Amino acid sequence: MANRLALSGIVCRAPLRKVSPSGIPHCQFVLEHRSVQEEAGFHRQAWCRMPVIVSGQENQAITHSITVGTRITVSGFISSHQAQNGITKLVLHAEQIDLIDSGD
Repeated sequence: MANRLALSGIVCRAPLRKVSPSGIPHCQFVLEHRSVQEEAGFHRQAWCRMPVIVSGQENQAITHSITVGTRITVSGFISSHQAQNGITKLVLHAEQIDLIDSGD
């Protein structure tokens, strides 16, 4: 079954770092995406905020370069997460993170 998502945007919420009871490091942040997409011959504004989770040692080093305002492309898979209040949301589980050069 296919489950792949690549999304570029700006980090809009400060990364939160945690270690699970089993010792696995996690970094959570929110990525805001804005673009213009073509649909049915028309241009449409596309916008979303996507929670991102980076788990495991292999990707933690790059998360230390991520702050609010950092431009990145994240690719990985999506899954539903249920909050303590019972609300379900989609979360992007990052498998690759690329920093986007701002051109400065």
